[in-house]
Order: sequence, then C-alpha cells, then structure tokens
Amino acid sequence: MDAASEVLAANRRYYEAFEAADLDAMAQIWERSARVTCTHPGWPTRRSWGQVAASFFALFQGGALPQFLITEEQVVVSGDTAWVSLDENLLGQHDGVTVAAVNIFVRDPAAGRWAMVCHLGSAVQATLS
Repeated sequence: MDAASEVLAANRRYYEAFEAADLDAMAQIWERSARVTCTHPGWPTRRSWGQVAASFFALFQGGALPQFLITEEQVVVSGDTAWVSLDENLLGQHDGVTVAAVNIFVRDPAAGRWAMVCHLGSAVQATLS
C-alpha cells in the first residue's frame, strides 16, 4: 500500500472510532504525546493527548453522536508528514451541518503506522444564493 492510501486508511479509522464512540480505538489512531492538538467546532483547542482524550470522552458521553459522510477528501504526503483536508457532512441529530476539517498525521516507523497529531474542524456557514 502506498503512503497516501495508508494515510487515508488511518483517516477512515478515525471516523469509525468517532462514530462507534470507541475511546480505545481513538487512542490507537492518535499519537499519545504533548504535541497533539484538537479543535472541535465551537470548542477551544485542546493540547496534549490527555486533553484530547478527555475531549473525546466528553463527546462520547454526550448522547447521540453524528455519522459522517466524508466528501472533498484530499490527501497530501510530504515525507513523514501527511494531511487530509475534507468536508464532514453530519448525519443524524446534526443532519445538514458541514464541518471543514484538516487531519494531520506523522509516520511512526517504530510502530509501523501513521498517527494523528492534529484535528481541526470548523463549521461551514450556509451561504445565501
């Protein structure tokens, strides 16, 4: 599998873990270090794995989680760093909301995987025609 395909597979695992409210699976996707950051739409930025994990724990306890329909997915790989830009089209309780997101991954050769180090999500405002 080429690097871009590996990153896209890691990105898919992120959304699968989110939809399943599976904190253990989420922990396998993220680099568990002080350098990770996560900004959920409307939330302050969380820094360090402890804060990021706590944010997912809080989201997972909050009731109905969205399902994601991912569109506009583009991956760029540059050495041991990669990023995926995409639109998260939310289904379920948040039906009709779109979040523009960027997920950044780094290659962890010791573990033989791509690990997420940053997620940034920003709600997209509907535009008037």
